[in-house]
Amino acid sequence: MTSADPGHALALSYAPPAARVALETLFVLDDRLATIVRSTREPLVGQMRLTWWHEALTRLDSAPAPQEPVLQAIALTVLPGGVSGTSLAAMTDGWETLLQAEVDPATIEAFAIERGGRLFEAASRILGVEDRRIGIAGEGWALVDLSRSVTDTSLANLARSLAHARFETAFGARWPRAARSLGAVALLAQFDNAAAMGGSPGPTRRVARLAWHRLTGY
Repeated sequence: MTSADPGHALALSYAPPAARVALETLFVLDDRLATIVRSTREPLVGQMRLTWWHEALTRLDSAPAPQEPVLQAIALTVLPGGVSGTSLAAMTDGWETLLQAEVDPATIEAFAIERGGRLFEAASRILGVEDRRIGIAGEGWALVDLSRSVTDTSLANLARSLAHARFETAFGARWPRAARSLGAVALLAQFDNAAAMGGSPGPTRRVARLAWHRLTGY
């Protein structure tokens, strides 16, 4: 079971082997929630589907996983890493904000925190790392993804600007070795954000930057 984003596979290859499957499962869950929102034409239907996932994830804390591949993978690989189903269920709240009639700056902030922040915080727990900057990097990652899908240019620009600020904070100091796979995921998003803002490094510099982060944590 792997994420639909090939960049994730590359970046997560930096992770300790024992943690890779759990990290990949987290991104697969995120892909599943994203698909619900992006394929939903009726907000109420999307909310109902997200509510099902919220309840199913929460129940993983007290009952066996049902016959659903993503939930079974979470129970097998993610929960043993100290991540609760309840904390993962909160990711649905972030996605649900996008089903509102109007996306505004407050929605963008909530989405960043509830989707990206929670996802990266869960991943950092699996990796045994506590560092608030990891959650901030996750928020930036989510904001970059959002900027690609909103049709309002001003909101897209706002998402990019907020992402840029978060990346500045996240990469202002050395990252713990165990969390550098997540740093690589965020760096890939940072490259895309820079490209949208007119300042992306070329392919060779991207590879060099990822290698430098993996080696030094900066």
